[in-house]
Amino acid sequence: MNAVTEGTFAALRGQLQEAAAALADGPDALEGILLGIVDDVDRAVREPLEIFPVCHHSPASALAMARRLREKQPKVVYLELCEDMAPILTELRNCRLPVAVQAFATEVDGFPAEWTPLSVVAPITEASAEYQAIAYALDTPGVELVLVDRSSDHVFQWQEKPGDAAEPADPDAPAAQEEAALHGDAVGVEIGDLRPRFAELEEHLLRHGHVRHWSEWWHQYVELPLGDADHDTYRQVMLLIGSLFRRLAPGDPHRVRIDEDRERYMWTRMRAHLAGTGTDPADALYVCGAFHAASRVEEFGVHGAGTFEITPPSATKWQHGLIPSSHAAIEVQFGLAAGSVSIAASEWAKNLRRTRVTPYRLAGQAGTRTSKKAAKAVPAAVPAPPPDASDKLTGFLRRPPVLDRLDEAELLGWSVEIVRAARRNGYLASTADAIAVFETSILLAGLRERAKPTPYDFQDAAVTCIEKDSVPGRRDVRRLVEIMLGGDRVGQVGYDALPPLARDVHDRLAPLNLKLQQRGVQRALLDMASRQELEQCSDVLWMLRHLLPHGAARPIMGERRLGERPIQESWDLALGTHQRALIELGYEGVSIEQVLEQRLRRTAYGPQATTATVLQAVEDATLYLRSRRLADELGRRSLEVLATERSVDGAPEVLRRVRGLLAYYRTSEPTLPAWIESFVTTGYAHYCTLLPTAFADDDASVRQVAAMLGFLFSMEGLALSLGCDRNQLELAVAQSHPEDPAKTALLWAARTQLGRLTRADLRARCAELLGNPLVVPAYPRYLSGFLHALEPVPGLADFVVEAVSHAFAQLPDPVLLPWLPTLITTLRGSGADLAPLLIREAGRVFPGRLADLDAWTPPWRAEPASADPRPARDHASASRGLALLAAHPATCDAVADLLGCVGTWQSAEPALAGAALLARHPDTADALEALLATP
Repeated sequence: MNAVTEGTFAALRGQLQEAAAALADGPDALEGILLGIVDDVDRAVREPLEIFPVCHHSPASALAMARRLREKQPKVVYLELCEDMAPILTELRNCRLPVAVQAFATEVDGFPAEWTPLSVVAPITEASAEYQAIAYALDTPGVELVLVDRSSDHVFQWQEKPGDAAEPADPDAPAAQEEAALHGDAVGVEIGDLRPRFAELEEHLLRHGHVRHWSEWWHQYVELPLGDADHDTYRQVMLLIGSLFRRLAPGDPHRVRIDEDRERYMWTRMRAHLAGTGTDPADALYVCGAFHAASRVEEFGVHGAGTFEITPPSATKWQHGLIPSSHAAIEVQFGLAAGSVSIAASEWAKNLRRTRVTPYRLAGQAGTRTSKKAAKAVPAAVPAPPPDASDKLTGFLRRPPVLDRLDEAELLGWSVEIVRAARRNGYLASTADAIAVFETSILLAGLRERAKPTPYDFQDAAVTCIEKDSVPGRRDVRRLVEIMLGGDRVGQVGYDALPPLARDVHDRLAPLNLKLQQRGVQRALLDMASRQELEQCSDVLWMLRHLLPHGAARPIMGERRLGERPIQESWDLALGTHQRALIELGYEGVSIEQVLEQRLRRTAYGPQATTATVLQAVEDATLYLRSRRLADELGRRSLEVLATERSVDGAPEVLRRVRGLLAYYRTSEPTLPAWIESFVTTGYAHYCTLLPTAFADDDASVRQVAAMLGFLFSMEGLALSLGCDRNQLELAVAQSHPEDPAKTALLWAARTQLGRLTRADLRARCAELLGNPLVVPAYPRYLSGFLHALEPVPGLADFVVEAVSHAFAQLPDPVLLPWLPTLITTLRGSGADLAPLLIREAGRVFPGRLADLDAWTPPWRAEPASADPRPARDHASASRGLALLAAHPATCDAVADLLGCVGTWQSAEPALAGAALLARHPDTADALEALLATP
């Protein structure tokens, strides 16, 4: 037997030796490559464990696999797929292909933290040999499916960085769309990957094959010839291609080491299984990529000599599931040409009709139909004859290509259909264009030495004849051809195959009566006033909006705010489109509440956490989870973060969120939580300490300093009641010496609020600025500071209106016009808080009708600058207003006792003289009257 097998490819070896001597100066180098390829094929063919080489998503491989499985009926199927994915394969019957088997890890132990989350996917389509093997093994009694490739953990153990396994995308491929992003950033497991790694070789094949990209070359020169080939011819040709690409691959040490370690890993697992179960190698089938089938490692074969030590997995906990996939996602992830997987799917369906081969499909598989008549026609299993070891390569390589006759009806149907699709998408296409596409397809096929136009020839012809200067719609002609020839089929994971979290979401949203697994956008209307059970649906939707990508759950009407109860809401839901994101949530927990709580904690305790982000987490915990326990825990965490911050970058956001939380707790709780009281006191001391530095720091913006002052002034009453000292704020303001004009105006406003600067002094300073020609160009910057001062001192709104009016009246146009964009930007940035104050104050000051404008005098001009507009006070008659005190002395007695004063009341008639103190010292009363009279 050995003598016979050694001479199987003797004739082919002789021909290759002659060719090597004729084509090269010396036969050594080329002869070594060519004869080495034959040796690889011979070695794989003679292996007792039958090796079935495949190509990724190849219709020819799938057809050959279906034929061989029905002939051989193996009892054990070894498959090149991550061994830890085996338990999830049974759920494929609950899905509509294409889907991807996924291994996912959010928390790592043994890998760099920046790699997270870790994700490995293996897409599966019906037109693939892997699916045929899986369906046969799972639905045939007595057949065992064994996954022998490295585990998902070893995928990252053997990589230098995530993403090394993914091929670069094809340069001709269109920009990734929604369907192309279904796999996310996952690392793809290349089941049956077969593509030259030698750039010069691929360029040579494409140039001499008259094709544009590798997918077209494979379709023309491999798929079509092997579509009707017998098993031995198919196997030897695939082994030949795999060996050729392997021997001409560049010597990337890292990638070569990974490839060889994978092969050692798989043969070690298979030998261990054969020894442990006592399986006869003749009853098994090894399905792997043609690249790995032509392996030259010592561990190759059932009787391999080498031993390979498999390292233990890391402590990372992996989750496994199924996610939806699509043809476009497979093409983008594995660097295939756009539309190649869709064309392969249509070629698979055509091969099944032509050859009448019954493929294997999982029982209950969604999206497939198995006719009862076809099921009865399946012959009974008979022992397969031993594989023929004869040389099939010589005849295949010397045989001229079979020229398929032109199928005019098929091509004519394509031409008519593409014109119809172009019209629907806005192109001005006509019957003449259909004729032009038909004739151009034949012409291009002839130029490329093909008798029958391929789908790629037809696509080029359609683009040439129909494409105009611009694309009128969303899709161009190339994309329309891809849709027409099969489209971008998108898979779906069935309800039973979803993780518990995803099933719980679907169950809780059942009252909406929507088909949530359906792709596309659906409108949900929630009227909680009439159906109280919809409140729970609203809670779920708001949590999904927080957890899922934008567009999965988008509110159209309604909002979730602290202290408010929703009445009616309207949502746009696309959970079917974002099914992958929902499934990956299931890897993080069993309910969305658990996942949201974990993410909020991760945000609050992360290394990049700031006080603003932690306060946002507190607000989210209150809004979405209604968890006082979690809110208090995160609130205490915000105190820790605030104490460690040395910058004021997040001051505006901190102020906004603290105000909102304070307003919520004051209206919904009997007492304030302890953490927020501590936050107010800590923040008061913290910002008082940083205030002088922030005024002088050029990196601190005016808005940030204004937010600090807003925190100090708005929280002052609560802070003082909790034991803070106001002198700390006064000292901080006194120690502040800004140089920037905007910050200077902000400091003036703060001093006015503290009573250290009067309105008259503030007006005088502004008038002095306008009167100084050297300062006039910088005056708009002072006004910007006054605008920001409305945040901490909203009582200055009338003065800001006055100052802006003076600026518009007195500033020259070269100074005023460049300042207007700054004014608009300032109002837009803080428009929610500042603009209403200015508008309300301006509406109070300015006349309401245009006719009154001519006779209108601004209030600040109507008042004399030197005279006091208040009426003179008659101090002599001031004592007459004290009759009420004399009639009810209890209040004065209580105040006197509190102050420790001892005295007696005079008689009623002279009691009026008790106002002599006010007459002698009228300043206090005058100041109080001026304060109350100030608008």
